[in-house]
Amino acid sequence: MANSAEVTRLAGVSALSRRTDLRLVPAVLVTWSVALAGAFIDATWSAALAGVFALAGGLLLVGARRHRPVLHRARTVPATIALACILGAAVAVDCAVMANTREEGPLAEAVAEGSGVLIHVLITGVPTEVRVPGHASGNRWSVDAALVEVTSKGSVIQGSADLVIVGGNGWQDVRPGQRVRTSGTIKAVREGQMQAALLSASSAPVVVASTLDIRQSVADVRRHFIEASGWLPPDPAGLMPGMVTGDTSALPESLEADMKTTGMTHLTAVSGANCSLVLGGFILLARCLRLTRPVAGIFAACGLAAFVVMVGPEPSVLRAAVMGTVGLAALIGGLRGRSLTFLCLATIVLLLLDPSMAANVGFLLSVLATLGIVLLATRVASWIPVWVPRWLAAGVAVPLSAQLLCGPVIVALQPQFTPYAFIANVVAGILVAPVTVFGTLAVPLAVGLPWLAAVPIAIAGTCAGVVAGVARFFAHLPGAALPWAEGPAGIVSMVAFSMMTLLLVWVALHPMQAIAGIVWLHDAVVVLLDRWPGKRVGGWGAAKETQRGLHKPRRSTKRPRPKGPPQR
Repeated sequence: MANSAEVTRLAGVSALSRRTDLRLVPAVLVTWSVALAGAFIDATWSAALAGVFALAGGLLLVGARRHRPVLHRARTVPATIALACILGAAVAVDCAVMANTREEGPLAEAVAEGSGVLIHVLITGVPTEVRVPGHASGNRWSVDAALVEVTSKGSVIQGSADLVIVGGNGWQDVRPGQRVRTSGTIKAVREGQMQAALLSASSAPVVVASTLDIRQSVADVRRHFIEASGWLPPDPAGLMPGMVTGDTSALPESLEADMKTTGMTHLTAVSGANCSLVLGGFILLARCLRLTRPVAGIFAACGLAAFVVMVGPEPSVLRAAVMGTVGLAALIGGLRGRSLTFLCLATIVLLLLDPSMAANVGFLLSVLATLGIVLLATRVASWIPVWVPRWLAAGVAVPLSAQLLCGPVIVALQPQFTPYAFIANVVAGILVAPVTVFGTLAVPLAVGLPWLAAVPIAIAGTCAGVVAGVARFFAHLPGAALPWAEGPAGIVSMVAFSMMTLLLVWVALHPMQAIAGIVWLHDAVVVLLDRWPGKRVGGWGAAKETQRGLHKPRRSTKRPRPKGPPQR
């Protein structure tokens, strides 16, 4: 019986190790490192880096085929490293093309001279507000665009290049798909950005032509939704559109500051949690309709795609959709190894499509939060007693796992500790689902049937108001933002704090096992000290023997007095 139990245990361990597939982890590390380096080096070095990785990958593949090792693991390791090198070479090529556009593209001469230009561009993004503290003339707006032609010093240059336009009033009304003309000064972008240049617009945009772009229709839908929820109080009226469609233009500045203090900034825009809820809702609907598994998968994927189109196919939304899908797969499937493979694959694909994401802090936080859900959430939820509802266990395990892995990065950006962040996110996490579900239902109704959209808007707005109240309550408690060490010391200390927190959670949920572990550790230390060599040569053992000798009764040196009468 003992042998069979041992065989069963070893079989379970072996199955778990098979499920934990780490073969794509080197590929993620290499592609991320290459993409991050490509944002700071020129085209020549990026091309050289691509050649080195391509050569290394080819040599590893050739060597693996020649030797033909017997062990499966010996065959897997060279193939894994070769795949990482090939993917790194692909990312390096993409970085080299982008860097060459910056250095030799149509805007390179204007950037070097810093002269004024007359430019014709195609708007490709949605305007976002850039708040300038102390700017008396109002805030400025930033929007992505693609170059059509530029006139500099009397010469007209046509070409293809991506640029960022920063301008004043008037730029908030541009829409994707519009061709506009404006004037301004071409400047170099900050180090790490992939765009070719930055245009500081000195005049309002003049719309030359407008083509059909789905993002323009999306912007109109979002505007109708904001107008339909305008009757709500300021906090829910500004927070609900951000949680549903990602539009934070109506979010009050004080509420934004309070949510930043309590670590709830991710709730002010569309995140992976929203995409997971939408995808899970479509999966549940497909099960209710008794669809087959392939049809249900296609149905859920189409629903998530429609949600992404509705909120706007921006890079941040696409990233949230991909990471939300991976996180939901981790929670439903319960296979950490397979979910880790999905996460690695999604990260590699996003870096191949847009290497600039490697320097994006939001992308890093999304990957770390999803990694926490993949590796820790299911394990932490299993620690919680069975009499606790599973939805509540997941509601505690998911934010805890995500916060443990994101903590060091957050401290590096903002050296402060928010002791109420976990409690605030757990309380607010319960309300994210109704806000997302009812708010998403209200978005199409706000365009065609505004009077019918009032009911889901009221429900979603009430829940969003409670979320705002949670943020304001915890943000004004004593010690809501405590100072933390800066630099590497702060990062290392936060890593240690996260590990200690995870250990304390396990001890709190397994008190008997923790006591048994402490007793076992005590017995092991006693055995080690008993067997310590110093017991024979005058170490701890000799001191112990000496201590025992001090307690032995001493022999009297006095002679006994004779009995009887004294002799005279």
